[in-house]
Amino acid sequence: MSNLARSAAASDESPRFSNDFTLWLTAVVAVLAMLTLGISIGGRWIGRHITLAGNTDDTAAVMITIGRDTLNLPENVIRFPSQRRNGVAERADVYLTWPELQGYTKQHRGRFDDVSQSANLIFLQITQSTMSQDMSGRLEPIYSHLMEDAAVLYGNGLTLHNLKAEAGYGGEVLLTAPRMNQAAYAVRCILSSSAANATSGDCQRDIKAGKGLSVLYRFSSRHLQDWDHIDAAIRTFVEARLVTHSTTPR
Repeated sequence: MSNLARSAAASDESPRFSNDFTLWLTAVVAVLAMLTLGISIGGRWIGRHITLAGNTDDTAAVMITIGRDTLNLPENVIRFPSQRRNGVAERADVYLTWPELQGYTKQHRGRFDDVSQSANLIFLQITQSTMSQDMSGRLEPIYSHLMEDAAVLYGNGLTLHNLKAEAGYGGEVLLTAPRMNQAAYAVRCILSSSAANATSGDCQRDIKAGKGLSVLYRFSSRHLQDWDHIDAAIRTFVEARLVTHSTTPR
């Protein structure tokens, strides 16, 4: 065989790509495959967190100590991610569906994600109490001196009192109701001319709980007909989650 023929034969039998090139190509394919998988997983993770928008449906317990009290709260009732950790805190911000008194779930996510449905939420701010009296206790010594005009029956056992604008309560009213064997109920509200314009937190009231907690809760004036049920439910919810309480959290 001539030298030219041997050279041609050798050329036909030699690999079309060098071993180095083959290894490089394999590595590139592997990296691309890993990137594709990462993008797929990361995309799902990012999509989920964009959808949750700071909410979580995780019900893992968080132990939060505020002053002399410690609360055992599921993560999905705590509004802000920064507060979903064990330890000492100045306050705990909580949101609950009404009337279920549940935290964020896929079933009720519309109430948390859609502003038009947020009137069916109740917002709590739990802090260490700095006042000797809650809102009911302040009714006689403070609020009674800030009322103006005649009281008006509001319905559902409530009486409406206008508060003096010059005292810093412009546009607010105080609604009160007598109760058996306990202090009178009192709640401050900014009432709209139409129930359709009511916001998710235009009524607010504070109560005491535990050894030294103040629980400020806000709810929509659309639910004023349930004022007594809301007040009892909020008190039960907080007290049931005090770690020194014998009741098992619901």
